Amino acid sequence: MFEIAPHVETVVIAVLALLCIASLSRAWLGQRYPARDLLELKQRIRSWWWMIGLLFVVLLLNRDAGIVFFACLSYLALKEFFSIVPTRLVDRRVLFWAYLAIPLQYLWIWHEWYGMFSVFVPVYVFLFLPVRMLLLGDSQGFIRAAGVIHWMVMLAIYCVSHLAALLTLPVLNPQRGYLGPVLFVLFITQFNDVCQYVWGKRIGKRAILPRVSPNKTWGGFLGGGLTVTLCAGLVGPYLTGMSWPLSLAAGAVIAVCGFFGDVVISSVKRDLGIKDTGQLIPGHGGILDRLDSIIYTAPIFFHFYRFFAY
Repeated sequence: MFEIAPHVETVVIAVLALLCIASLSRAWLGQRYPARDLLELKQRIRSWWWMIGLLFVVLLLNRDAGIVFFACLSYLALKEFFSIVPTRLVDRRVLFWAYLAIPLQYLWIWHEWYGMFSVFVPVYVFLFLPVRMLLLGDSQGFIRAAGVIHWMVMLAIYCVSHLAALLTLPVLNPQRGYLGPVLFVLFITQFNDVCQYVWGKRIGKRAILPRVSPNKTWGGFLGGGLTVTLCAGLVGPYLTGMSWPLSLAAGAVIAVCGFFGDVVISSVKRDLGIKDTGQLIPGHGGILDRLDSIIYTAPIFFHFYRFFAY
């Protein structure tokens, strides 16, 4: 039996209602325009049902289940990174230690050891992995390999782990529970992606980075950013307890950071000559295609929220 905080329960019901509307809309479009190919839309909506359903079930169980869930996300993201980015054959033995950083990083979070959680990957793992590499005795391509491996570890483990860290912050209000801040950053980030896409389609003309992501326009960025900022100002006090001005600021930060997270992963894919980072999620691509914005928004929001709300 789940014990759901009242404000979280409202959000869960609202999100499930939106998914129902999306499914009914897709069915209506299929009947109205039978000649249209709606397979990708069908796959996307079905994947959203699975992803959001799994997220809610796990997070509503308890805090520990949520930490394990995000640790699994880090593992899948790191595994997908290593599958698309070329690494030296000799570095296979180094990758073991990169994967080992996952349970250790989340162990510090589980113990609520903020100091170690904050420095473990950017300091200790950063210093250890090159030492393990040099012990292999191959200096050819050393700098590139060290940079690639550590960058992957930072994005897939350190950045994603801030979602789990949000679960361990003291509960300020039982009405919001421990899930309020996590749901806020997750859904505002995803809503930002949708808003920037929709505004870009409607009024986007001038590309921001045409050689990296031609579909990212100033119209989409500004229109989507403004929409998300206002939305965050409305739901922020309800889910996080932050004041209306702080919630607006958090929304603006998420809008900007989400944009850069998206285009950074787009740059990786363009450099590698691939469209998607994987095929794990039908209609969406790989796990990194869904985590691209979260990779940037999670750590920034965590420190923003921890500094201003406590």
